[in-house]
Amino acid sequence: MKLVYNWLNIIQDYLLPPTCILCGNAGVDSLDICAPCYRHLPRNNHCCYQCAGLLEMPSTIPVLCGQCLSRRPAFDETCAPFIYQGAMQYLLTGLKFRADYKNARLLGLLLAEHLQQTAEKPDCILPVPLHKARYRQRGFNQAIEIARTVSKELHIPLDLNTCLRHRNTPHQTELTAKQRRKNLKNAFSIIKPIQARHVAILDDVMTTGTTVHELAAVLKKAGVSRVDVWVCARA
Repeated sequence: MKLVYNWLNIIQDYLLPPTCILCGNAGVDSLDICAPCYRHLPRNNHCCYQCAGLLEMPSTIPVLCGQCLSRRPAFDETCAPFIYQGAMQYLLTGLKFRADYKNARLLGLLLAEHLQQTAEKPDCILPVPLHKARYRQRGFNQAIEIARTVSKELHIPLDLNTCLRHRNTPHQTELTAKQRRKNLKNAFSIIKPIQARHVAILDDVMTTGTTVHELAAVLKKAGVSRVDVWVCARA
């Protein structure tokens, strides 16, 4: 089966050669990004293992940041391979606000590549849900678009039906951390029994972690024993 997929990739690359989204040059390894642009993506190499917040000092062992020590989040670990700046910010905002769907595939492939090397495989991937009004307004959920590629690459099922965002919370861009917590309180609910014991919440970018904390808390209350967070970038 792997040989068949390899031939399909060869044919696809021949008919539709990958092109770098960022600069227009030829892509590399079937990705829509060239080697120089790939090397210059801002990496999140030294971070808190629980929230992926950037650390002031690099560490050779997993460590917690001061914020996680003082207020432990409901999720257990975060994988965020990139920093939300430069080219990564361009790719994520292009997907979210301009519906550049090609960005979703690239972001999903980049995230999956990192997860293959670092993450423990969960029972399912749960993209952060949008409220139905926000979904109608935007026309898509960027977390789901990225998750589709990650799910396919890592052979992990998607869960799109267990959790509901029943409160249409205002945009959080200009809110403080305290305001975000209040804004998202009781925003999510579980609408059907969940069988998974290890769930990976997937989102595009993580800022304060309030959204994934609230969702993780609901999942833990429903019986999930471990909740990881997978995001493309950490702000």
